[in-house]
Amino acid sequence: MERLSDSRPAELTGNDQTGQDTSSDRQHHVLVTGATGYIGGRLVPRLLAAGHRVRVLVRTPDKLLDVPWHDQVEIVQGDLSEQRDTERACDGVDSVYFLVHSMSSGKDFERTESAMAGIMARSCAAAGVQRVIYLGGLHPTDVELSPHMRSRAAVGKVLLDGPTDAIVFQAGVIIGSGSASFEMVRHLAEELPVMPAPSWVRNKIEPIAVRDVLHYLLHALDLPTGLNRTFDIGSREVFTYAAMMNGYATASGLPRRLIIALPLPAPLLAGWWVGMVTPIPMSMAFPLVQSLQHDAVSAEHDIDDYIPPPPDGLTSYRRAVELALLRMRENEVETTWAGASASAHDADPLPSDPDWAGHKVYVDERTHHCDADPEYVWRIIEGIGGKNGWYSLPLAWAVRGWMDKFSGGVGLSRGRRDPQTLHTGEAVDWWRVEHIERGRLLRLRAEMKVSGKAWLELEVRPDAEESGDSAGADHEGGSTYHQRAIFFPKGLSGRLYWLAILPFHGVIFPSMSRNIGDAAARLQQSEAGARRSDGGAPTGADTAASAPTGVA
Repeated sequence: MERLSDSRPAELTGNDQTGQDTSSDRQHHVLVTGATGYIGGRLVPRLLAAGHRVRVLVRTPDKLLDVPWHDQVEIVQGDLSEQRDTERACDGVDSVYFLVHSMSSGKDFERTESAMAGIMARSCAAAGVQRVIYLGGLHPTDVELSPHMRSRAAVGKVLLDGPTDAIVFQAGVIIGSGSASFEMVRHLAEELPVMPAPSWVRNKIEPIAVRDVLHYLLHALDLPTGLNRTFDIGSREVFTYAAMMNGYATASGLPRRLIIALPLPAPLLAGWWVGMVTPIPMSMAFPLVQSLQHDAVSAEHDIDDYIPPPPDGLTSYRRAVELALLRMRENEVETTWAGASASAHDADPLPSDPDWAGHKVYVDERTHHCDADPEYVWRIIEGIGGKNGWYSLPLAWAVRGWMDKFSGGVGLSRGRRDPQTLHTGEAVDWWRVEHIERGRLLRLRAEMKVSGKAWLELEVRPDAEESGDSAGADHEGGSTYHQRAIFFPKGLSGRLYWLAILPFHGVIFPSMSRNIGDAAARLQQSEAGARRSDGGAPTGADTAASAPTGVA
Protein backbone atom coordinates (compact mmCIF):
# COMPACT_ATOMS: atom_id res chain seq x y z
CA MET A 1 0.00 0.00 0.00
CA GLU A 2 1.17 3.52 -0.71
CA ARG A 3 2.14 5.47 2.41
CA LEU A 4 1.91 9.16 3.12
CA SER A 5 5.26 10.90 3.22
CA ASP A 6 4.02 12.86 6.26
CA SER A 7 3.53 10.69 9.35
CA ARG A 8 0.57 12.77 10.58
CA PRO A 9 -2.96 11.41 10.05
CA ALA A 10 -4.68 12.19 6.76
CA GLU A 11 -7.17 14.37 8.62
CA LEU A 12 -4.32 16.71 9.59
CA THR A 13 -2.32 16.72 6.38
CA GLY A 14 -5.15 17.33 3.94
CA ASN A 15 -4.30 14.12 2.07
CA ASP A 16 -6.49 11.08 1.64
CA GLN A 17 -5.21 7.52 2.11
CA THR A 18 -3.92 7.49 -1.47
CA GLY A 19 -1.68 10.47 -0.82
CA GLN A 20 -3.75 12.83 -2.97
CA ASP A 21 -4.37 16.40 -1.90
CA THR A 22 -7.81 16.87 -0.34
CA SER A 23 -7.37 20.45 0.83
CA SER A 24 -10.05 23.00 -0.05
CA ASP A 25 -10.15 26.78 -0.29
CA ARG A 26 -12.72 27.13 2.50
CA GLN A 27 -14.88 25.06 4.77
CA HIS A 28 -18.23 24.00 3.37
CA HIS A 29 -21.33 22.49 4.96
CA VAL A 30 -22.38 19.74 2.57
CA LEU A 31 -25.10 17.12 2.25
CA VAL A 32 -24.13 13.76 0.77
CA THR A 33 -26.85 11.49 -0.57
CA GLY A 34 -25.84 7.94 -1.45
CA ALA A 35 -23.38 7.81 1.47
CA THR A 36 -23.85 4.04 1.80
CA GLY A 37 -22.96 3.53 -1.85
CA TYR A 38 -19.68 2.93 -3.62
CA ILE A 39 -18.75 6.54 -4.43
CA GLY A 40 -20.53 8.26 -1.55
CA GLY A 41 -18.94 5.96 1.02
CA ARG A 42 -15.49 7.00 -0.23
CA LEU A 43 -16.26 10.67 -0.67
CA VAL A 44 -17.47 11.32 2.89
CA PRO A 45 -14.14 10.60 4.68
CA ARG A 46 -12.29 12.74 2.13
CA LEU A 47 -14.67 15.62 2.71
CA LEU A 48 -14.05 15.28 6.44
CA ALA A 49 -10.29 15.14 5.90
CA ALA A 50 -10.53 18.40 3.96
CA GLY A 51 -12.20 20.07 6.95
CA HIS A 52 -15.78 20.22 5.68
CA ARG A 53 -18.92 19.71 7.77
CA VAL A 54 -20.82 16.74 6.43
CA ARG A 55 -24.45 15.71 6.70
CA VAL A 56 -25.73 12.47 5.16
CA LEU A 57 -29.27 11.49 4.22
CA VAL A 58 -29.92 7.75 4.51
CA ARG A 59 -32.97 5.56 4.73
CA THR A 60 -31.34 3.15 7.18
CA PRO A 61 -28.93 4.84 9.63
CA ASP A 62 -27.90 1.47 11.09
CA LYS A 63 -25.92 0.84 7.90
CA LEU A 64 -23.49 3.53 9.04
CA LEU A 65 -22.92 2.22 12.55
CA ASP A 66 -19.62 0.53 11.70
CA VAL A 67 -18.07 3.04 9.30
CA PRO A 68 -15.07 4.84 10.81
CA TRP A 69 -16.60 8.30 10.26
CA HIS A 70 -19.98 7.52 11.82
CA ASP A 71 -19.58 9.91 14.75
CA GLN A 72 -18.07 12.69 12.61
CA VAL A 73 -21.14 13.36 10.45
CA GLU A 74 -24.70 14.49 11.04
CA ILE A 75 -27.07 11.69 10.05
CA VAL A 76 -30.55 12.50 8.78
CA GLN A 77 -32.95 9.63 8.24
CA GLY A 78 -35.23 10.04 5.28
CA ASP A 79 -36.17 9.11 1.73
CA LEU A 80 -35.19 11.05 -1.39
CA SER A 81 -38.61 10.38 -2.83
CA GLU A 82 -40.21 12.42 -0.03
CA GLN A 83 -40.12 16.20 -0.48
CA ARG A 84 -40.33 16.87 3.27
CA ASP A 85 -37.37 14.59 4.06
CA THR A 86 -35.24 16.12 1.31
CA GLU A 87 -36.02 19.70 2.31
CA ARG A 88 -35.16 18.91 5.92
CA ALA A 89 -31.83 17.39 4.84
CA CYS A 90 -30.97 20.39 2.64
CA ASP A 91 -31.71 23.00 5.28
CA GLY A 92 -28.56 24.92 6.25
CA VAL A 93 -26.08 23.32 3.80
CA ASP A 94 -24.37 25.19 0.98
CA SER A 95 -23.69 22.24 -1.36
CA VAL A 96 -25.37 18.91 -2.09
CA TYR A 97 -23.88 15.75 -3.61
CA PHE A 98 -26.60 13.84 -5.44
CA LEU A 99 -24.94 10.41 -5.74
CA VAL A 100 -27.84 8.05 -6.24
CA HIS A 101 -28.65 5.89 -9.22
CA SER A 102 -30.75 2.76 -9.36
CA MET A 103 -29.48 -0.32 -11.19
CA SER A 104 -32.89 -1.97 -10.90
CA SER A 105 -34.89 -2.72 -14.01
CA GLY A 106 -38.40 -1.88 -12.85
CA LYS A 107 -40.60 -0.40 -15.54
CA ASP A 108 -40.93 2.93 -13.72
CA PHE A 109 -37.34 3.46 -12.60
CA GLU A 110 -36.66 6.23 -15.14
CA ARG A 111 -39.68 8.19 -14.01
CA THR A 112 -38.80 7.56 -10.36
CA GLU A 113 -35.23 8.81 -10.78
CA SER A 114 -36.31 11.94 -12.63
CA ALA A 115 -38.94 12.60 -9.96
CA MET A 116 -36.31 12.31 -7.19
CA ALA A 117 -34.03 14.70 -9.09
CA GLY A 118 -36.93 17.16 -9.34
CA ILE A 119 -37.57 16.88 -5.60
CA MET A 120 -33.90 17.55 -4.94
CA ALA A 121 -33.85 20.56 -7.28
CA ARG A 122 -36.88 22.10 -5.56
CA SER A 123 -35.49 21.31 -2.10
CA CYS A 124 -32.17 22.97 -2.92
CA ALA A 125 -33.96 26.08 -4.13
CA ALA A 126 -36.15 26.23 -1.01
CA ALA A 127 -33.15 25.85 1.30
CA GLY A 128 -30.93 28.32 -0.54
CA VAL A 129 -28.33 25.70 -1.49
CA GLN A 130 -25.61 27.20 -3.67
CA ARG A 131 -24.68 24.14 -5.72
CA VAL A 132 -25.73 20.55 -6.40
CA ILE A 133 -23.12 18.09 -7.71
CA TYR A 134 -24.08 14.96 -9.65
CA LEU A 135 -22.08 12.07 -11.14
CA GLY A 136 -23.51 10.76 -14.40
CA GLY A 137 -22.11 8.74 -17.28
CA LEU A 138 -20.24 9.48 -20.50
CA HIS A 139 -22.48 8.96 -23.51
CA PRO A 140 -22.77 9.95 -27.15
CA THR A 141 -25.39 12.56 -28.03
CA ASP A 142 -26.52 11.33 -31.45
CA VAL A 143 -27.74 7.79 -30.68
CA GLU A 144 -30.55 6.17 -28.74
CA LEU A 145 -29.23 5.39 -25.25
CA SER A 146 -29.94 2.40 -23.07
CA PRO A 147 -32.63 2.98 -20.41
CA HIS A 148 -30.07 3.42 -17.62
CA MET A 149 -27.81 5.77 -19.54
CA ARG A 150 -30.89 7.68 -20.70
CA SER A 151 -32.02 7.96 -17.09
CA ARG A 152 -28.66 9.31 -15.94
CA ALA A 153 -28.69 11.91 -18.69
CA ALA A 154 -32.26 12.85 -17.77
CA VAL A 155 -31.38 13.29 -14.08
CA GLY A 156 -28.49 15.55 -15.02
CA LYS A 157 -30.79 17.65 -17.22
CA VAL A 158 -33.37 18.01 -14.44
CA LEU A 159 -30.69 19.34 -12.10
CA LEU A 160 -29.19 21.64 -14.73
CA ASP A 161 -32.62 23.06 -15.56
CA GLY A 162 -33.37 23.71 -11.88
CA PRO A 163 -32.94 27.05 -10.09
CA THR A 164 -29.76 25.95 -8.25
CA ASP A 165 -26.35 25.85 -9.95
CA ALA A 166 -25.52 22.27 -10.91
CA ILE A 167 -22.25 20.57 -11.78
CA VAL A 168 -22.81 17.32 -13.66
CA PHE A 169 -19.71 15.17 -14.07
CA GLN A 170 -19.90 12.53 -16.79
CA ALA A 171 -17.55 9.58 -16.27
CA GLY A 172 -17.02 6.35 -18.15
CA VAL A 173 -15.98 3.03 -16.65
CA ILE A 174 -14.80 3.66 -13.08
CA ILE A 175 -11.85 1.48 -12.06
CA GLY A 176 -11.22 0.85 -8.39
CA SER A 177 -11.25 -1.96 -5.87
CA GLY A 178 -14.83 -3.08 -5.38
CA SER A 179 -16.37 -1.17 -8.30
CA ALA A 180 -18.87 -3.08 -10.43
CA SER A 181 -17.03 -2.19 -13.65
CA PHE A 182 -13.70 -3.35 -12.26
CA GLU A 183 -15.20 -6.61 -10.95
CA MET A 184 -16.74 -7.24 -14.34
CA VAL A 185 -13.43 -6.75 -16.15
CA ARG A 186 -11.54 -8.75 -13.52
CA HIS A 187 -13.74 -11.82 -13.54
CA LEU A 188 -14.13 -11.96 -17.30
CA ALA A 189 -10.35 -11.73 -17.76
CA GLU A 190 -9.56 -14.23 -15.01
CA GLU A 191 -12.23 -16.82 -15.81
CA LEU A 192 -12.19 -16.85 -19.61
CA PRO A 193 -8.81 -17.20 -21.38
CA VAL A 194 -10.71 -17.63 -24.65
CA MET A 195 -13.75 -15.41 -24.96
CA PRO A 196 -16.32 -15.28 -27.76
CA ALA A 197 -17.74 -11.82 -27.17
CA PRO A 198 -20.39 -9.49 -28.61
CA SER A 199 -19.37 -6.80 -31.05
CA TRP A 200 -19.40 -4.10 -28.38
CA VAL A 201 -16.02 -5.29 -27.07
CA ARG A 202 -14.63 -3.23 -29.97
CA ASN A 203 -16.33 -0.02 -28.79
CA LYS A 204 -14.15 2.81 -27.51
CA ILE A 205 -14.11 3.42 -23.76
CA GLU A 206 -12.30 5.99 -21.65
CA PRO A 207 -11.89 4.61 -18.11
CA ILE A 208 -11.16 6.67 -15.02
CA ALA A 209 -9.66 5.69 -11.66
CA VAL A 210 -11.98 6.06 -8.69
CA ARG A 211 -9.36 8.25 -6.97
CA ASP A 212 -9.60 10.72 -9.85
CA VAL A 213 -13.40 10.75 -9.72
CA LEU A 214 -13.15 11.60 -6.01
CA HIS A 215 -10.61 14.33 -6.80
CA TYR A 216 -13.05 16.09 -9.12
CA LEU A 217 -16.02 15.62 -6.81
CA LEU A 218 -14.14 17.05 -3.85
CA HIS A 219 -12.81 20.11 -5.65
CA ALA A 220 -16.14 20.87 -7.28
CA LEU A 221 -17.01 22.64 -4.02
CA ASP A 222 -14.64 25.46 -4.93
CA LEU A 223 -15.86 26.08 -8.48
CA PRO A 224 -16.95 29.68 -9.15
CA THR A 225 -20.55 30.60 -8.48
CA GLY A 226 -22.85 30.87 -11.47
CA LEU A 227 -21.33 27.82 -13.17
CA ASN A 228 -24.07 25.46 -14.36
CA ARG A 229 -22.91 22.79 -16.80
CA THR A 230 -21.66 19.28 -17.53
CA PHE A 231 -18.00 18.26 -17.45
CA ASP A 232 -16.63 15.13 -19.10
CA ILE A 233 -13.98 13.46 -16.96
CA GLY A 234 -11.69 10.56 -17.83
CA SER A 235 -8.13 9.28 -17.88
CA ARG A 236 -7.44 10.61 -21.42
CA GLU A 237 -6.64 7.00 -22.40
CA VAL A 238 -9.03 5.36 -24.87
CA PHE A 239 -9.30 1.59 -25.20
CA THR A 240 -11.65 -0.99 -26.60
CA TYR A 241 -13.32 -3.12 -23.95
CA ALA A 242 -11.28 -6.08 -25.26
CA ALA A 243 -8.08 -4.07 -24.74
CA MET A 244 -9.19 -3.25 -21.19
CA MET A 245 -9.58 -6.96 -20.41
CA ASN A 246 -6.15 -7.70 -21.83
CA GLY A 247 -4.76 -4.71 -19.94
CA TYR A 248 -6.07 -6.24 -16.75
CA ALA A 249 -4.52 -9.60 -17.68
CA THR A 250 -1.14 -7.94 -18.19
CA ALA A 251 -1.30 -5.98 -14.93
CA SER A 252 -2.27 -9.08 -12.94
CA GLY A 253 0.32 -11.39 -14.51
CA LEU A 254 -2.09 -13.44 -16.64
CA PRO A 255 -1.42 -14.55 -20.23
CA ARG A 256 -2.99 -12.49 -22.98
CA ARG A 257 -6.68 -13.32 -23.49
CA LEU A 258 -8.03 -14.37 -26.88
CA ILE A 259 -11.18 -12.30 -27.41
CA ILE A 260 -13.22 -13.06 -30.51
CA ALA A 261 -15.72 -10.34 -31.39
CA LEU A 262 -18.93 -11.82 -32.82
CA PRO A 263 -20.90 -9.92 -35.46
CA LEU A 264 -23.98 -9.46 -33.25
CA PRO A 265 -24.37 -7.11 -30.25
CA ALA A 266 -26.62 -9.62 -28.40
CA PRO A 267 -27.11 -7.50 -25.25
CA LEU A 268 -29.49 -9.96 -23.59
CA LEU A 269 -27.20 -12.93 -24.15
CA ALA A 270 -24.18 -10.88 -23.05
CA GLY A 271 -25.98 -9.75 -19.89
CA TRP A 272 -26.79 -13.36 -19.03
CA TRP A 273 -23.21 -14.40 -19.73
CA VAL A 274 -21.76 -11.60 -17.56
CA GLY A 275 -24.21 -12.46 -14.78
CA MET A 276 -23.09 -16.09 -14.78
CA VAL A 277 -19.32 -15.54 -15.01
CA THR A 278 -18.98 -12.58 -12.63
CA PRO A 279 -20.33 -11.88 -9.11
CA ILE A 280 -22.62 -9.21 -10.56
CA PRO A 281 -26.29 -10.29 -10.48
CA MET A 282 -28.14 -10.30 -13.78
CA SER A 283 -30.36 -7.45 -12.62
CA MET A 284 -27.21 -5.29 -12.64
CA ALA A 285 -25.35 -7.09 -15.45
CA PHE A 286 -27.98 -6.23 -18.06
CA PRO A 287 -27.83 -2.43 -17.57
CA LEU A 288 -24.02 -2.54 -17.35
CA VAL A 289 -23.82 -4.41 -20.64
CA GLN A 290 -26.39 -2.12 -22.25
CA SER A 291 -24.25 0.89 -21.29
CA LEU A 292 -21.37 -0.60 -23.31
CA GLN A 293 -23.36 -0.67 -26.56
CA HIS A 294 -21.93 2.73 -27.53
CA ASP A 295 -18.61 4.56 -27.27
CA ALA A 296 -17.96 6.32 -23.95
CA VAL A 297 -15.23 8.88 -24.60
CA SER A 298 -14.85 12.47 -23.38
CA ALA A 299 -16.04 15.04 -25.91
CA GLU A 300 -14.25 17.89 -24.12
CA HIS A 301 -11.65 18.53 -21.43
CA ASP A 302 -12.96 21.84 -20.14
CA ILE A 303 -12.59 20.64 -16.56
CA ASP A 304 -8.87 21.42 -16.85
CA ASP A 305 -9.70 25.13 -16.90
CA TYR A 306 -11.44 24.86 -13.53
CA ILE A 307 -10.00 21.90 -11.61
CA PRO A 308 -6.37 20.95 -12.35
CA PRO A 309 -5.52 17.23 -12.43
CA PRO A 310 -4.14 15.71 -9.21
CA PRO A 311 -0.56 16.71 -8.34
CA ASP A 312 0.79 13.42 -9.70
CA GLY A 313 -1.38 13.60 -12.81
CA LEU A 314 -4.37 11.49 -13.80
CA THR A 315 -4.06 7.81 -12.99
CA SER A 316 -3.41 5.52 -15.94
CA TYR A 317 -5.65 2.51 -16.48
CA ARG A 318 -2.86 0.08 -15.68
CA ARG A 319 -1.97 1.94 -12.49
CA ALA A 320 -5.64 1.99 -11.47
CA VAL A 321 -5.81 -1.79 -11.92
CA GLU A 322 -2.60 -2.29 -9.94
CA LEU A 323 -3.89 -0.12 -7.10
CA ALA A 324 -7.20 -1.97 -7.03
CA LEU A 325 -5.45 -5.33 -6.84
CA LEU A 326 -3.17 -4.00 -4.10
CA ARG A 327 -6.15 -2.86 -2.02
CA MET A 328 -7.71 -6.29 -2.42
CA ARG A 329 -4.54 -8.16 -1.44
CA GLU A 330 -4.13 -6.01 1.66
CA ASN A 331 -7.83 -6.21 2.60
CA GLU A 332 -8.18 -2.44 2.42
CA VAL A 333 -11.22 -2.17 0.15
CA GLU A 334 -13.20 0.83 1.44
CA THR A 335 -16.52 0.23 -0.32
CA THR A 336 -17.90 -2.20 -2.89
CA TRP A 337 -20.63 -2.17 -5.51
CA ALA A 338 -22.54 -4.65 -3.34
CA GLY A 339 -22.60 -2.29 -0.37
CA ALA A 340 -25.81 -0.55 -1.38
CA SER A 341 -29.14 -2.35 -1.30
CA ALA A 342 -32.79 -1.63 -1.05
CA SER A 343 -33.82 -1.50 2.57
CA ALA A 344 -36.51 -3.75 3.93
CA HIS A 345 -40.05 -2.46 3.58
CA ASP A 346 -41.64 -1.43 6.82
CA ALA A 347 -44.19 -4.22 6.53
CA ASP A 348 -41.60 -6.96 6.16
CA PRO A 349 -41.49 -9.32 9.15
CA LEU A 350 -38.26 -9.39 11.13
CA PRO A 351 -36.98 -12.20 13.34
CA SER A 352 -36.92 -9.85 16.31
CA ASP A 353 -40.66 -9.13 16.12
CA PRO A 354 -42.65 -10.62 19.03
CA ASP A 355 -43.95 -13.98 17.82
CA TRP A 356 -43.13 -12.72 14.32
CA ALA A 357 -46.34 -10.67 14.33
CA GLY A 358 -48.52 -13.64 13.49
CA HIS A 359 -46.74 -14.57 10.26
CA LYS A 360 -46.25 -18.17 9.22
CA VAL A 361 -42.65 -18.96 10.06
CA TYR A 362 -40.34 -21.93 9.64
CA VAL A 363 -37.26 -22.19 11.87
CA ASP A 364 -34.29 -24.55 11.84
CA GLU A 365 -32.37 -24.22 15.13
CA ARG A 366 -29.09 -25.85 16.09
CA THR A 367 -27.12 -25.57 19.34
CA HIS A 368 -23.61 -26.88 19.76
CA HIS A 369 -21.21 -26.83 22.71
CA CYS A 370 -17.77 -25.52 21.72
CA ASP A 371 -14.55 -26.16 23.59
CA ALA A 372 -13.26 -22.80 22.37
CA ASP A 373 -13.79 -19.54 24.23
CA PRO A 374 -16.47 -17.20 22.82
CA GLU A 375 -13.96 -14.77 21.29
CA TYR A 376 -12.58 -17.52 19.04
CA VAL A 377 -16.02 -18.73 18.00
CA TRP A 378 -16.93 -15.15 17.20
CA ARG A 379 -13.90 -14.76 14.95
CA ILE A 380 -15.04 -17.76 12.94
CA ILE A 381 -18.58 -16.40 12.78
CA GLU A 382 -17.48 -12.94 11.67
CA GLY A 383 -15.17 -14.44 9.04
CA ILE A 384 -17.83 -16.67 7.48
CA GLY A 385 -18.55 -16.65 3.76
CA GLY A 386 -16.49 -15.48 0.81
CA LYS A 387 -13.24 -17.40 0.45
CA ASN A 388 -13.63 -18.70 4.02
CA GLY A 389 -16.70 -20.69 3.01
CA TRP A 390 -19.72 -21.82 5.00
CA TYR A 391 -18.17 -24.72 6.94
CA SER A 392 -20.40 -27.41 5.47
CA LEU A 393 -20.60 -29.26 2.14
CA PRO A 394 -19.11 -26.59 -0.14
CA LEU A 395 -20.44 -28.36 -3.24
CA ALA A 396 -24.02 -28.08 -1.96
CA TRP A 397 -23.57 -24.36 -1.28
CA ALA A 398 -22.03 -23.89 -4.75
CA VAL A 399 -24.93 -25.68 -6.45
CA ARG A 400 -27.45 -23.54 -4.57
CA GLY A 401 -25.49 -20.46 -5.62
CA TRP A 402 -25.59 -21.46 -9.28
CA MET A 403 -29.32 -22.13 -9.01
CA ASP A 404 -29.77 -18.62 -7.66
CA LYS A 405 -27.67 -17.17 -10.47
CA PHE A 406 -29.75 -18.99 -13.11
CA SER A 407 -32.93 -17.55 -11.60
CA GLY A 408 -31.51 -14.00 -11.73
CA GLY A 409 -30.20 -13.76 -8.15
CA VAL A 410 -26.81 -12.72 -6.82
CA GLY A 411 -25.42 -16.22 -6.22
CA LEU A 412 -22.46 -17.04 -3.98
CA SER A 413 -19.72 -15.35 -6.01
CA ARG A 414 -20.38 -11.85 -4.63
CA GLY A 415 -17.99 -12.63 -1.77
CA ARG A 416 -17.32 -10.09 0.97
CA ARG A 417 -15.39 -6.83 1.33
CA ASP A 418 -12.99 -7.99 4.07
CA PRO A 419 -12.17 -11.61 5.04
CA GLN A 420 -12.18 -10.97 8.79
CA THR A 421 -14.51 -8.11 9.73
CA LEU A 422 -18.11 -7.28 8.85
CA HIS A 423 -20.15 -4.09 9.04
CA THR A 424 -23.89 -3.60 9.09
CA GLY A 425 -25.26 -3.42 5.56
CA GLU A 426 -22.37 -5.25 3.90
CA ALA A 427 -22.88 -8.11 1.46
CA VAL A 428 -21.69 -11.64 2.26
CA ASP A 429 -22.29 -13.84 -0.80
CA TRP A 430 -26.10 -13.97 -1.15
CA TRP A 431 -26.64 -12.56 2.32
CA ARG A 432 -26.49 -9.04 3.73
CA VAL A 433 -25.49 -8.14 7.29
CA GLU A 434 -28.69 -6.88 8.85
CA HIS A 435 -27.58 -6.74 12.48
CA ILE A 436 -24.35 -7.34 14.35
CA GLU A 437 -23.61 -7.38 18.06
CA ARG A 438 -19.88 -7.70 17.92
CA GLY A 439 -18.61 -10.65 19.90
CA ARG A 440 -22.06 -12.22 20.18
CA LEU A 441 -24.59 -12.12 17.32
CA LEU A 442 -24.56 -11.93 13.52
CA ARG A 443 -27.86 -11.75 11.64
CA LEU A 444 -27.79 -12.15 7.87
CA ARG A 445 -30.72 -11.42 5.59
CA ALA A 446 -30.99 -13.46 2.38
CA GLU A 447 -30.95 -11.68 -0.98
CA MET A 448 -31.36 -14.84 -3.04
CA LYS A 449 -34.34 -15.39 -5.31
CA VAL A 450 -36.84 -17.22 -3.12
CA SER A 451 -40.58 -17.09 -2.43
CA GLY A 452 -40.37 -15.45 0.95
CA LYS A 453 -37.97 -13.79 3.39
CA ALA A 454 -35.06 -15.62 4.99
CA TRP A 455 -32.51 -14.91 7.70
CA LEU A 456 -29.59 -16.77 9.22
CA GLU A 457 -28.58 -15.97 12.80
CA LEU A 458 -25.24 -17.07 14.26
CA GLU A 459 -24.76 -16.46 17.97
CA VAL A 460 -22.21 -17.40 20.62
CA ARG A 461 -22.50 -17.13 24.41
CA PRO A 462 -20.22 -18.17 27.26
CA ASP A 463 -21.17 -21.49 28.83
CA ALA A 464 -21.56 -19.71 32.17
CA GLU A 465 -24.23 -17.46 30.69
CA GLU A 466 -26.08 -20.37 29.15
CA SER A 467 -26.15 -22.24 32.45
CA GLY A 468 -27.32 -19.19 34.40
CA ASP A 469 -24.08 -19.08 36.42
CA SER A 470 -23.21 -15.43 35.98
CA ALA A 471 -20.12 -15.76 38.14
CA GLY A 472 -18.83 -18.59 36.00
CA ALA A 473 -17.26 -20.35 38.99
CA ASP A 474 -17.82 -23.82 37.59
CA HIS A 475 -17.13 -22.94 33.94
CA GLU A 476 -13.60 -22.17 32.96
CA GLY A 477 -13.81 -21.60 29.21
CA GLY A 478 -16.02 -23.08 26.53
CA SER A 479 -19.04 -21.57 24.84
CA THR A 480 -22.39 -22.37 23.31
CA TYR A 481 -22.98 -21.76 19.61
CA HIS A 482 -26.57 -21.16 18.54
CA GLN A 483 -27.68 -21.15 14.91
CA ARG A 484 -31.12 -20.23 13.52
CA ALA A 485 -32.37 -20.32 9.95
CA ILE A 486 -35.63 -18.37 9.76
CA PHE A 487 -37.99 -18.39 6.77
CA PHE A 488 -41.24 -16.52 6.16
CA PRO A 489 -42.89 -18.17 3.13
CA LYS A 490 -44.79 -16.19 0.54
CA GLY A 491 -47.77 -18.17 -0.65
CA LEU A 492 -47.88 -21.84 -1.48
CA SER A 493 -44.65 -21.72 -3.48
CA GLY A 494 -42.79 -20.53 -0.37
CA ARG A 495 -44.13 -23.39 1.73
CA LEU A 496 -43.23 -25.92 -0.96
CA TYR A 497 -39.74 -24.43 -1.19
CA TRP A 498 -39.15 -24.94 2.53
CA LEU A 499 -40.36 -28.54 2.39
CA ALA A 500 -38.13 -29.23 -0.61
CA ILE A 501 -34.95 -27.97 1.05
CA LEU A 502 -35.69 -29.42 4.49
CA PRO A 503 -33.77 -32.68 3.85
CA PHE A 504 -30.71 -30.68 2.76
CA HIS A 505 -30.91 -28.52 5.89
CA GLY A 506 -30.88 -31.73 7.92
CA VAL A 507 -27.43 -32.47 6.50
CA ILE A 508 -25.91 -29.01 6.00
CA PHE A 509 -26.83 -27.18 9.21
CA PRO A 510 -25.73 -29.78 11.81
CA SER A 511 -22.31 -30.17 10.19
CA MET A 512 -22.03 -26.39 9.84
CA SER A 513 -22.51 -25.86 13.59
CA ARG A 514 -20.03 -28.64 14.46
CA ASN A 515 -17.41 -27.41 12.00
CA ILE A 516 -17.63 -23.83 13.26
CA GLY A 517 -17.02 -25.08 16.81
CA ASP A 518 -14.13 -27.29 15.68
CA ALA A 519 -12.56 -24.45 13.65
CA ALA A 520 -12.74 -22.13 16.67
CA ALA A 521 -11.11 -24.77 18.91
CA ARG A 522 -8.26 -25.26 16.43
CA LEU A 523 -7.77 -21.52 16.16
CA GLN A 524 -7.54 -21.18 19.94
CA GLN A 525 -5.13 -24.11 20.24
CA SER A 526 -2.98 -22.74 17.43
CA GLU A 527 -2.68 -19.30 19.01
CA ALA A 528 -2.03 -20.77 22.45
CA GLY A 529 0.78 -22.85 20.98
CA ALA A 530 2.25 -19.84 19.21
CA ARG A 531 2.25 -17.84 22.44
CA ARG A 532 3.97 -20.63 24.33
CA SER A 533 6.64 -21.07 21.67
CA ASP A 534 7.70 -17.49 21.04
CA GLY A 535 5.51 -15.17 23.06
CA GLY A 536 3.80 -13.91 19.91
CA ALA A 537 0.21 -12.77 19.79
CA PRO A 538 -1.47 -13.83 16.54
CA THR A 539 -3.91 -11.28 15.21
CA GLY A 540 -6.54 -13.52 13.67
CA ALA A 541 -5.22 -13.43 10.12
CA ASP A 542 -5.19 -17.23 10.13
CA THR A 543 -8.90 -17.57 10.79
CA ALA A 544 -9.69 -18.85 7.32
CA ALA A 545 -6.93 -21.42 7.56
CA SER A 546 -8.59 -22.90 10.64
CA ALA A 547 -11.60 -24.08 8.66
CA PRO A 548 -12.04 -27.85 8.24
CA THR A 549 -10.49 -29.39 5.14
CA GLY A 550 -12.74 -28.94 2.14
CA VAL A 551 -14.84 -26.33 3.88
CA ALA A 552 -13.13 -22.93 3.68
